[in-house]
Amino acid sequence: MALCTAVSAPAAADGGAAPAKPTIVLVHGAFADASSWNGVAERLERRGYTVIAPANPLRGLYSDSTYIASVLDSIKGPIVLAGHSYGGAVISTAAAGNPRVKSLVYVAAQVPDVGESGMSLSARFPSELGTATRTVPYRAGGGVSGTDIYVKRDKVYPVFAACLPEHQANLLGVTQRPAATTAFSEKARVAAWKTIPSWALVSRQDKTINPDQERFEAKRAHSHTVEINSCHVSLIADPEAVSDLVLQAATAGESTRRPALAGTGATHDTRSETAFTGIAVASVVAGAGAVLAGRRLRRRAD
Repeated sequence: MALCTAVSAPAAADGGAAPAKPTIVLVHGAFADASSWNGVAERLERRGYTVIAPANPLRGLYSDSTYIASVLDSIKGPIVLAGHSYGGAVISTAAAGNPRVKSLVYVAAQVPDVGESGMSLSARFPSELGTATRTVPYRAGGGVSGTDIYVKRDKVYPVFAACLPEHQANLLGVTQRPAATTAFSEKARVAAWKTIPSWALVSRQDKTINPDQERFEAKRAHSHTVEINSCHVSLIADPEAVSDLVLQAATAGESTRRPALAGTGATHDTRSETAFTGIAVASVVAGAGAVLAGRRLRRRAD
């Protein structure tokens, strides 16, 4: 887990204390680990934010979101919660009912409504991931057993991480963490994006989650939305763009006024500025993401 040292809040112009900077919590997706957020975390820390990137267990939506909710309970003050891929479904549940979560950020993510699952969304918006995975039975202590999902090694580069050098994408396949099938089959019982302002990043070259699914989810959630020309692992390939979006959410969260939700889910284009580096992602979702803080997104009309 990545942590940054807290900085004391500057005094406000009227002599009172300025609003505390929120803690930024970054949740990775399937077939990934917390290191997928490294590029984003480094940039946000340089901006003076405390950053935490906990390990997502990848065992099931209900258990994973319960675990992440317990991490949030350990944090004092306001929180900005970001999720990549399957991590988006996790934060949508984990943040529900927590008044300290001020903003949600979805990076090439699953954003289910109540009654939806990752599988039901991917059936509605098919992607190449459907034929790029394999299943392996697993056993755990206490007689627990289930099925894990892996990305096929020869599919990691073309389907999950084509915006990275091929050798780097292949290494991600070697080190991938599998997700249990329940991560994608369990239906959401709550949807925090209905009451918490959200920001969304759409990866136009995503072959893991259909970009049309990402657009649909962002519009439905009335998210402040940007689009970039990147693959599913945009958090690694373009940490500048990702961290910039997280910074927008964090800055809005520091305001004493609740930011207005985007009324149309309109998208903007962002010019990628960093070398592609990445991580793979999985089954009906995948995960990891990154974004730089400090620089404004350079936008151009679609």
